[in-house]
Amino acid sequence: MHCATTLLRLNGIDMSVTEQGAGMPVVLCHGFPGLSYSWRHQLPVLADAGWRAIAPDMRGYGRSDRPADPAAYDRATTVADLVALLDELGLERAVFAGHDFGANLVWDLPRWAPERIAGLIQFSVPLAPRSPIRPSVTYAALAREHFLHMHYFQQPGPADRELAARPREFLARVLWALSDVDRYLQCWGHPTNDNGYLDVLPEAPELPWPWLREEEFEHYVAEFTRTGFNGGLNWYRALDLVWEQNAARADTLIEIPTIFIAGQRDPVLSMMGSDPLGAMAQQVPGLKEIHLIPGAGHFVQMQEPDRVNAAMLSFLETLR
Repeated sequence: MHCATTLLRLNGIDMSVTEQGAGMPVVLCHGFPGLSYSWRHQLPVLADAGWRAIAPDMRGYGRSDRPADPAAYDRATTVADLVALLDELGLERAVFAGHDFGANLVWDLPRWAPERIAGLIQFSVPLAPRSPIRPSVTYAALAREHFLHMHYFQQPGPADRELAARPREFLARVLWALSDVDRYLQCWGHPTNDNGYLDVLPEAPELPWPWLREEEFEHYVAEFTRTGFNGGLNWYRALDLVWEQNAARADTLIEIPTIFIAGQRDPVLSMMGSDPLGAMAQQVPGLKEIHLIPGAGHFVQMQEPDRVNAAMLSFLETLR
């Protein structure tokens, strides 16, 4: 079975969608800095097991449209993208998988469109309780003493220019740093003021790495060199809007069958408080399993694809 990529017109944008296989649909939602290509190890395995694997370039990325206004990345709009994707493909319901910002969006789907969701496979970002403080205020407070990319990315301009000028270096450094907690937390020791992201990210070794070949890395470089990073950064700039729009739904428990997968060395887990997995479990009574993959960091679906795929397929079998 071969992958097929098509450009679909939905919810006011063109969305590039890669598919492989036939059967019950599984929609794979990437984060930053990702692409549908970030699921290259999952698409053929899901297809071979009898699932229809669907991986869009999310709004703002790759071959999909990249609106310049951060307001076009709010939660009402990004949920509508995925509902419209199902409608365009003639699908009533799907299992949704999300990584990074894709996980943030997928956590919200059962609260916005529960009738369209058959199950959740969530990666790297546990569901956190709603904060009473808007995200930008929290990030600004933390950034007084530490470099925090969430704060740096909030303001249009500096980050866009820095990353677009050095896409190869940025991608190598951020992929390498996020693949292990100790590497990434080196950034935490620097102040935000007067520093760009490349001033604080550790140097990356030459490719290939055990989990990333040179030709795979070049795919990311080519795409982000062509598009820039503005679309991906706009997901950060919409966080206050997302926070506002989720206010009325924040107490809704997630009862849909769910599994959570993360690398044991994922920096995100160490940045989310003392017990992020316990906090998640309290809000997700539908949580069936937690898989922490030894040795893997943030990009667990690329770093340990065999273990990830096995966990996904085991869970999916319970939904047939």
